[in-house]
Amino acid sequence: MKSIMEQRLAGILQPVFAIRTQDDLGVGDTDGVRQMMDWCHRHGFHVFQMLPINETGGDHCPYNAISALAIDPVTLAVSPRHIPDLTAGEFNKLARPDLLARLRAGPVNYPAVKALKHALLESAYEQFTAQHLQPNTERSIQFRQFMQDHSAWISDYALFRALMKENDENSVWEQWPAQHATPELARQWVRALPKPRRAQFRRRELFFIYVQWLAFGQWQALRAGADAKQMLLMGDMPIGIGRSSADVWAGRANFDLKWSGGAPPEKFFKTDPFTEKWGQNWGVPLYRWDEMRRRNFDWWRTRAGLARNIFHLCRLDHVMGLFRIYAFPWTPDHNADFLQLDAQQAAALTGGRLPGFRPFPDDTAEHAAANQRQGEEILRVLLDAAGDMTIVAEDLGVVPDYVRATLQKLAIPGFRVPALFREPDGRYSDPAQYPRLSLTQPSTHDHLPLAADWAAYWQQID
Repeated sequence: MKSIMEQRLAGILQPVFAIRTQDDLGVGDTDGVRQMMDWCHRHGFHVFQMLPINETGGDHCPYNAISALAIDPVTLAVSPRHIPDLTAGEFNKLARPDLLARLRAGPVNYPAVKALKHALLESAYEQFTAQHLQPNTERSIQFRQFMQDHSAWISDYALFRALMKENDENSVWEQWPAQHATPELARQWVRALPKPRRAQFRRRELFFIYVQWLAFGQWQALRAGADAKQMLLMGDMPIGIGRSSADVWAGRANFDLKWSGGAPPEKFFKTDPFTEKWGQNWGVPLYRWDEMRRRNFDWWRTRAGLARNIFHLCRLDHVMGLFRIYAFPWTPDHNADFLQLDAQQAAALTGGRLPGFRPFPDDTAEHAAANQRQGEEILRVLLDAAGDMTIVAEDLGVVPDYVRATLQKLAIPGFRVPALFREPDGRYSDPAQYPRLSLTQPSTHDHLPLAADWAAYWQQID
C-alpha cells in the first residue's frame, strides 16, 4: 500500500446505491460493485471509491448512520447465488417479477427495497438455523467465529437492532420506554421476559448478527477480488455518527449530547438562509475526547480496524473535526426557531451558548496549538489502527493552516477539488502545483455528478 504514494492513479467515485445491474433488487449491491470493479479494470482505472456503507436509518443518509460499525444490509447481494441459505423457491415467492419491475424503475424506493431484502434475509436465516445453528457444521463454526472476532461491538449492536424492532423500527432510543434506555436496563428486561418470548427475542438478536456475518463476508470477498485485479477499494469514514445510533445508545459516555456538530456559515455555496447565517447543523453529537482518551480510543480503533478489513484506502470525512468542530447548542429540528434571531436573542434561548468551534476557537496561539495537538494525537491513533489501509483526509472548506501542516507531517494525503481552489482573480489554480501527496477530484458527493456539470457548461456555451 505504501507504493500508492509513489504512483499517479485514476479512479471512479460512485455511491453503491447508484450502481444498477440487471439482477439487482432496486438498489446497488455488492454484485454491482464487483461489476464496477471489472469495468474499472478493463478501462485502466485502479481506484473505485464509494460513499459510506454503514447501516442507515429512516433517512437513508450514510452520514447519519445508526451504526458506525455495522454494514448496511441494503448493500448485500441477496439471491440464492450469493447466499447459500436462501432457496430459489423462497426467492421467487418473495421477489416477484412485478415487484422487481417496480423497484427497478426510477429512484431507489428505500422502504420497499429494505422490506424485500429483510424478508429474504429472514427466510435465509430460517434455513440457516434449521441446518447449521446447532450442529458443528462448517458454516455454524464460521458463524460462531465471526461472533467471537466481533465481540467488541456485535452484541450491543444486535441488542439495539432487536429493540428497534420492538419499538416499531424507531431508532430514536430517547423515545423508547425506560426499560430500553440503556444496554444494562435492556438486558435486565430481556432476562425478565417469559421463556418463549425471551427465546424469540434472542432469535431476533442472532438474526442481525447473521446479517452482519453475510455482509462482512461479501465485502471481504470484494476486497479479495480487488487484490487479484490490482484494484483498490476506497471507503468513507464519516466524522460523525447519528445521535439515534447503536454507538451512542451503547456508549453514552463517549458522546456529548448537549452539542450538535456541523460546519460554519457557508458563503461559497448558496444553499439556504440558515446555512448562510448560522452554518450547517448536522445533528451529530460531539465526541468526549477525554473519555475516549481514557479508553485508549478503543471505539475509533475498532472502527478503523473494521474498515481495514474491507478497504485499501479510506476517506476520513471532515478531518478538521478531529482538531476542532463547529457546534450548535441546539439540534437541527430547532433550526427554524433561530433563523430570524440575532446572536443576543439566540443566546437568551440557550443559556448564553452560541454556535462556535469546540473545544476551542482559533482565536489565540494557545487555543490553536491545543487544537493542533488534539488532531495530531487522534490521527496517530487512526494511522496505527488502520495498519496498511491508507487514510485520505477530506480537508475541504475553512481549513486552519495547522491542519494541512499536520497532514503533511504525518504523510496523510488531502483532497483537491478544482472548483474550490482558485487564484485571487477567480482563475482555477494550476493542478501541477497541487501537493504531490493529494487526491484530486472534479467533484465530491456534495456537487453535481461530472456528467451533469458538463451538461451545464455546454448549456452556458450554447
